Amino acid sequence: MKEQIKRDSHNDIDHVFKELLPSYRMPERPEQIALSHRIFDVMLDGGIALCDAGTGIGKTYAYLVAGIMFLRSRFVEGKPSKPVLVSTSSIALQKAVRDEYLPFLSAVLTADGMLAEPIRSVIRKGKAHYVCDERLKRRLEQLDLSKKNWKAGNALLSLRKELDLDEAVHLSGYDRERVCVPQVCNCKRNDCRYRVFLDACDANQYPFQICNHNLLVADAIHRGTGRRHILPECCAVVIDEAHKLPETARQMFAIRLCAEDFQNFIYSLRKEKYLLAAESLSDMARPLLQKLAHSYDAGKDFQEFSWLLVAPDRVLDIIQKQIASQLSVSTRRQLEKLSSTVKLFCEGNANMVFYTAEDEDGGTMLCAAVSDLTAQLQGTLWNGFQSIVLASGTLAAGGSFQHYKEAAGLTKDCRVTESISPSPFDYRRNCLLYLPQFPPRQKDSIYYDKLTKAIVLLLKAACGHTLVLFTSYAAMSAVKERLTQEDLPWPIFTLGRNALHTTEQFKTKPGSVLLAAGAAWEGFDFPGDCVSLLVIPHLPFSQPNALTEKLKESYPDLHSFIRAVVVPEMQVKLKQGFGRAIRTETDTCVIAVLDERAVPGGRYFRDVQTSLPAMRVTRNLQDVEDFIRSVKEPTYFQDSQKR
Repeated sequence: MKEQIKRDSHNDIDHVFKELLPSYRMPERPEQIALSHRIFDVMLDGGIALCDAGTGIGKTYAYLVAGIMFLRSRFVEGKPSKPVLVSTSSIALQKAVRDEYLPFLSAVLTADGMLAEPIRSVIRKGKAHYVCDERLKRRLEQLDLSKKNWKAGNALLSLRKELDLDEAVHLSGYDRERVCVPQVCNCKRNDCRYRVFLDACDANQYPFQICNHNLLVADAIHRGTGRRHILPECCAVVIDEAHKLPETARQMFAIRLCAEDFQNFIYSLRKEKYLLAAESLSDMARPLLQKLAHSYDAGKDFQEFSWLLVAPDRVLDIIQKQIASQLSVSTRRQLEKLSSTVKLFCEGNANMVFYTAEDEDGGTMLCAAVSDLTAQLQGTLWNGFQSIVLASGTLAAGGSFQHYKEAAGLTKDCRVTESISPSPFDYRRNCLLYLPQFPPRQKDSIYYDKLTKAIVLLLKAACGHTLVLFTSYAAMSAVKERLTQEDLPWPIFTLGRNALHTTEQFKTKPGSVLLAAGAAWEGFDFPGDCVSLLVIPHLPFSQPNALTEKLKESYPDLHSFIRAVVVPEMQVKLKQGFGRAIRTETDTCVIAVLDERAVPGGRYFRDVQTSLPAMRVTRNLQDVEDFIRSVKEPTYFQDSQKR
């Protein structure tokens, strides 16, 4: 019977992709169909699948259809009802799965008779994202809404009907902290909406449950340490945007210290009238907090911050001895956590790596992590679920999954299978890779002058419509300063903190140029002609840090470390950057890599070639102009002349 159910499910997958979806004008993609079949088999067999899916494959539909068929097969077999869990890195994808992909598939399959009722799905979040009814009631009783900002007041009132705090757009941070579900929740109310919501999730009323990687790892840690689970038992896990999972896990396992930890504890001391203790800690921590508040600089060493912890550490010791027993339970817990963290960062630990990272406000936070993530992931995430699908467009570096498996702790797991689904896009026809004959040399004293000149020539050849991806904000600023001195006919934008506003301006101003760094290497979508030239001045090698220095110790020599870690990380980042250029089948673009190490004869020429799709390569600037003129409509050139 099981084999028959399996055959029927595979036939149903073919029916969906070869008949149903094409009737809705969705093209039949052989690689997408094959990927969905592979994912279904992994779900059925309880394996771990690494799926590198190129742009345009439609991996989301592939794993959602496989998940639906897997749920149906379990129902037919009479197995207990358990949801499929989908974990993503971005909020945008979580919402798209819930509000677009699944409703569309649900409507199509219900209309065809494959489903008896629509598929229900829900986005799961940490408890701090939800309303506590009791705390909301107390907050509203304390307030005079007539004296409060009307938008913030209305947002607060809307929470009487809205459970998700993120849906109350104008809710103030202060109100949010006071009405969210507390870290320790012992609510006994039968009508508590948060408890009702959790009960519905645990009762499998939502066959698809969607979360971010942080919550997935947090749940795995809870299970691994015997604590109460956060997410329900599921029959399969799909981890989309899986290339971000190792870093998320490292952050989740790490111990962090930020300015807010001090500020919250000082606030609690003042609230409980221990004013002298609050002022003493505030005075001793001020130099550290001021330094943490500065814009994050990856070049600053951990030691530049850690010595400033000595004075706060002494004050915390005094507070612990003199008044700890008199503090409320929650404030005492804050003290214990802050004190132990500060002492760890002061004294160090031979088994941990200490480093700095950027906090949510763009400042600096201090971090400590076990250098080897492998054992932690093996003991929690990989042993916690029966079948796991990891999908992304950048899991394989140079055609190999080895670097990802090492980073994720999967090198010795016999359940792992690998597959690469190449993009269906015609890169040979729609793309041109430009590697200059004489690239700017980074050791040249006038490097930025020469780099800017090379970019200007490319802008003129492509008539604007350009995205320039930098590996540092300093390089971006240097080029921006020089470009503004050129008499260019196109608007030039720089991607800063207000990213959404800037990208919208870039998209709506024909022919404009966008200079970007940091997060712009992935996650931004520029379909159509607005990015018809992608310029990468410098290969995206990661900056050395404490973690990489520690990792280097496990390799016999520097060359081995570079080939096993540094180059694959660069290749993944380069693939992510390249993905900003071609978003649809009809997009056409020139990709210009101006790094001297990437050109033929350069140290990393082969690595660049193996990380990008096969396409035409030229070293002649005239070919860039000829290509643009051959693939663009007349309106492209007319639009680029408008300012």
